[in-house]
Amino acid sequence: MFSSPTSTTGLLRTYLMRGADALASATATYAIPLLVLVTTGSTALTGVAFLLEWSPRLAAFAFAGSLVDRWGAGRVFRVSNLVRTVMVVLAGAVLLALPSAGTMTTCVVLAFGAVSGLLAEVSFVAVETLGAEVSRRMGGAAHRVQSVQTGIDQGAMLVGPLLGGLLLLAGPAVLLAVVALLALAAAATTSGDAGNAVHRPVSSSLLTGWETLRRTPALAWLVGGLAVSNLTTGVLQAAAPITVIHNFHHSTASVGSVWSAAAVVALVAVWASRRAIDRFGIWPVGVVGAGFATAACLATALAPSFTAYTVAVAVVMAGEGVMTVVLRTLRSRLIPVRAFGSTLAVTIILVLLPLPLAGALVAVVPVAAISHVLLACAVLQGLALGACFAGLRRHRTACELPRPRVPLLHQEPVQSGDAL
Repeated sequence: MFSSPTSTTGLLRTYLMRGADALASATATYAIPLLVLVTTGSTALTGVAFLLEWSPRLAAFAFAGSLVDRWGAGRVFRVSNLVRTVMVVLAGAVLLALPSAGTMTTCVVLAFGAVSGLLAEVSFVAVETLGAEVSRRMGGAAHRVQSVQTGIDQGAMLVGPLLGGLLLLAGPAVLLAVVALLALAAAATTSGDAGNAVHRPVSSSLLTGWETLRRTPALAWLVGGLAVSNLTTGVLQAAAPITVIHNFHHSTASVGSVWSAAAVVALVAVWASRRAIDRFGIWPVGVVGAGFATAACLATALAPSFTAYTVAVAVVMAGEGVMTVVLRTLRSRLIPVRAFGSTLAVTIILVLLPLPLAGALVAVVPVAAISHVLLACAVLQGLALGACFAGLRRHRTACELPRPRVPLLHQEPVQSGDAL
């Protein structure tokens, strides 16, 4: 357990690394399409910016895990954030020299968005690997580390869009300067255990990760269940503007309020999940989270009012937050250290792949039929998660965390991340 000052410092450093990196990524992710809209006034180019930002993100997983396995998570994290810092500074310098609008300005912003998205996912795989290393050293308190890290990610998703919008009011140069400082801070905090740990390079590829996943039934059940769950969540997210505006006749601002409320509830659920796992174990908590998420998805399809819909969405995201803690905790426990990066990349790809399919479903289905599609997806989610946890039950021994050797009430308060 983390009881020494050195161990506590390493744990806090991991949180700082993740916080700076996640906030830099979230701010850039939501601000770049806004920057395109401000500089061009074109909604079509704004959509192109979103596409160009996310396509490299998905492509990054094809090689990010291999880089981590070959070169070490700390080194990859530091280098990716240093490169991102340089790219942001160069983009800011070019934008200062160019007119506030025009073809060249648009091209620079679009190119920056593509490179920024790619580097964001490379650094994410690296910092997730570092978090898993810390979790393994925590033993029976691994879920506490993962709950803090999940809370950091969701907090960044909540703060990032607001920060990006406010900084853009001060000007593109201010926005890019802050993103550069956050990336530089993330790189700087890797000095220490994370950056200097001895790493033995291993041969790695997506095929290596896929084979590892196939040999780990408990992880395969969990990833499969969450992939189907993500399809339902993706349909819910993609259809939210249509549901709020066309079905409930609320404004576009109300769409943002739904997700802001959901993000706050999800943060509370993530915080509560670690205490629930302490008391009841990881498998029962995962089952309850899956049950709440499925029931709430059914409720969103049948919601009679905007208030009921908002509450249901918040419960969905709370359940998703709990399941994310479960996934990350079990992933850090079940994936072998030597192939962690490549296997992590495969699990992320499989969990994210249903999201484009969800968008396509919403695009081709008539508005009047969207609630029926969501209802069908919620039923499919329930069946998939039921099968997932039934399969996990057969591998429950592998999933259960070791009991802490010291009673939790007598542990030092900072060792599990309670201070954060």
